[in-house]
Amino acid sequence: MFAIRVLRWRPLVSCSRTYYYASPMATAAAASSPRSPGTSLAFSTASSGSSHKRVGTHNGSFHCDEALGCFMIRLTSKFSGAEIVRTRDPELLETLDAVVDVGGVYDSSLDRYDHHQKGFNEVFGHGFSTKLSSAGLIYKHYGKEIIAKELQFDEEHENVQLLYLAVYKSFIEAIDAIDNGINQYDTDQPPKYVNNTHLSPRVGHLNLEWIDPDQSFEKENAAFHQAMMLAGGEFLESVQFHARSWLPARSIVIECLNSRRNVDPSGEIMVLDKFCPWKLHLFDLEEELRIDPLIKYVIYQDERSKNWRVQAVAISPEKFESQKPLPLPWRGLTDDELSEKSRIPGCIFVHISGFIGGNRTYEGALAMARTALIL
Repeated sequence: MFAIRVLRWRPLVSCSRTYYYASPMATAAAASSPRSPGTSLAFSTASSGSSHKRVGTHNGSFHCDEALGCFMIRLTSKFSGAEIVRTRDPELLETLDAVVDVGGVYDSSLDRYDHHQKGFNEVFGHGFSTKLSSAGLIYKHYGKEIIAKELQFDEEHENVQLLYLAVYKSFIEAIDAIDNGINQYDTDQPPKYVNNTHLSPRVGHLNLEWIDPDQSFEKENAAFHQAMMLAGGEFLESVQFHARSWLPARSIVIECLNSRRNVDPSGEIMVLDKFCPWKLHLFDLEEELRIDPLIKYVIYQDERSKNWRVQAVAISPEKFESQKPLPLPWRGLTDDELSEKSRIPGCIFVHISGFIGGNRTYEGALAMARTALIL
């Protein structure tokens, strides 16, 4: 029998840009306690008698891999009920019992599970060759234990190994691949349609299961009504999204495209004067407006850190490869080492794949883009 558990998560509390999942009682206690500016307060979510372990991941924008990785690691005996600490502070990360998707270290003996560092090429094995994300790393080391506990089997049971491989293939591998920018298809042809919702299979799953003893018209009709509500609700949400978000973003991208030669005479660098979802609009508008040459880099300000980003534009909407990635010698470098290598002050990072980099100033980000164009 499959054991199904409901996990109750605590509310999220922000403390000096380091984030902790905190219980309501702890939050109330913290609110009544004085603290100095710039300090961080930690609240345990572990149950009474637990080891009060702490698992770190980065704050700011999050992705599926670290969200799933943190969820899975808390299902293990070692980190059951662990506190999740969201921070990029290296000194704080050093003190934690495990770190997921941040820190630049993969060492399972120390429970460090990052995959962004230069030279990382870990795969799941067992015939799989997809580079792992933090979710895949947690699953690789703890997946058997989690499955065994959920099924109430011994970890060495043959069914645990079968499910361990099957769940990776059908669920985890896609998360690894998407986070690492691996294309789903080895083809130069674009897909014949866009599937942003996977709504069709989700509706299909609402049909009565063949093992359901009640195959009555009444139950079938009730399932169809549920499918109507699901499909209709998401349709109306899509209409609202396009009116509220899609159209204004398109207007911003048009204005920025039209002023691109004020940024750089090449016409290959675009600056977003107001951040918005720009990628799909850019591809559509380049074709519609017959932009030539195509935009190679988009510069925008990170709304949280106020630093600047320079992002290489992909070769097409459905591809991860960039038209002109940031230079290879810069990739995987950070801070002073990157500034020295590029001879551009204020550099923060360049992603290992070269699709994005950062600088503390607009002038620095623009210099990175201009230099990248000619290298």
